[in-house]
Amino acid sequence: MSLSVSRRLAAVTALAVAGLFASTAPAALAAPTAVAAAPTPPDIPLANVKAHLSQLSTIAANNGGNRAHGRPGYKASIDYVKAKLDAAGFTTTLQTFTSSGSTGYNLIADWPGGDPNSVLMAGAHLDSVTSGAGINDNGSGSAAVLETALAVSRAGLQPTKHLRFGWWGAEELGLIGSRYYVNNLPTAERAKFAGYLNFDMIGSPNPGYFVYDDDPTIEQTFKNYYAGIGVPTEIETEGDGRSDHASFKNVGIPVGGLFTGASNTKSSAQAQKWGGTAGQSFDRCYHSSCDNTSNINDTALDRNADAIAYAIWNLGASTPVPPGPSFENTADVAIPDSPAAAVTSPITVSDVAGNAPATTKVDVNIVHTYRGDLVVDLLAPDGTVYNLHNRSGGSADNLVQSYTVNASSEVANGIWKLRVKDSAAQDVGYINSWKITF
Repeated sequence: MSLSVSRRLAAVTALAVAGLFASTAPAALAAPTAVAAAPTPPDIPLANVKAHLSQLSTIAANNGGNRAHGRPGYKASIDYVKAKLDAAGFTTTLQTFTSSGSTGYNLIADWPGGDPNSVLMAGAHLDSVTSGAGINDNGSGSAAVLETALAVSRAGLQPTKHLRFGWWGAEELGLIGSRYYVNNLPTAERAKFAGYLNFDMIGSPNPGYFVYDDDPTIEQTFKNYYAGIGVPTEIETEGDGRSDHASFKNVGIPVGGLFTGASNTKSSAQAQKWGGTAGQSFDRCYHSSCDNTSNINDTALDRNADAIAYAIWNLGASTPVPPGPSFENTADVAIPDSPAAAVTSPITVSDVAGNAPATTKVDVNIVHTYRGDLVVDLLAPDGTVYNLHNRSGGSADNLVQSYTVNASSEVANGIWKLRVKDSAAQDVGYINSWKITF
């Protein structure tokens, strides 16, 4: 996600020069209070993720060659993950269920703190099929989720939301473990979920980069990450409904996730944009004995592990929506490169009595390769300007942020606008969406 040294220098120079000629702020300018930005997500060490995969491989080798439900290799896998989380300060719960005459296990790990009424959960199934060690399916997702949880501990993260992680049993038998977990949640507990993120097969040897298209906010979060590193994505369809997210989605919990492909064949167009081999499966060892430690694409695993952390850090820190009606514009608006004029995205507000509150909330989702170029304003119906973002953030990409604006002097009803100007050359993007809540 970082820029090259030469690109950084050019951008910083452009920023400094442009600042010399910045126009004077309008007299009607009003200052908002910005909600603190989410802490910077970490780079998840690939070596750590692969070390977990090596341990899972050893566990399989020592237990009949697999980690399947009802086999000793699965319980040893659960014990390995649990020990890591216990040592890192998580509160872990081992949930048991019965399937096909054998005891199954789910492992749930809660990170202390966060709003208990707003739970963000990430999970992966830990079981393999009986024919092999299941290193891509699904050691890859399990190891990356584990290492992200350990990164939460290392960072001492204090997110707005309550973070929970899960490793599911008997997925290969029909999502048995995750369905058991969800079905045993009281209705009131289900209602506390802000979202569930699923990671099943994220290191396929001939990878694609697929994003679940279920919940728009979660989907866009992953797309923002991949846009930031210049990797195109596609909507995930091969595994739709076939992994543990379906258990959550079926009871109304927002879901999202990542996938690098299984038995489907990579097309020529996909090979052109992602590399790899056209006409070959994304994972030729899917559900086979050759799904071992050689069956992993390091680049895909590394990128997806970092994407998991990006989502946890950003979604976990998002501000709960305050009471009151919300209005949203989801139409894309291209932001032309400097020196082009500013662009606006309008929202018509109606049926809101009186003035806007002093805690008017503005959620901004802008996809851009250099947010340090951007000036973002909220325009009230009477033309008053509330500056939200003024060329901060340096070389970071995208602007996904919540702001609290004291707009109590404004009549709520009317046309509100988000205005965005790119104030330095070399980068482009678009307004993906924005929302105003009274």
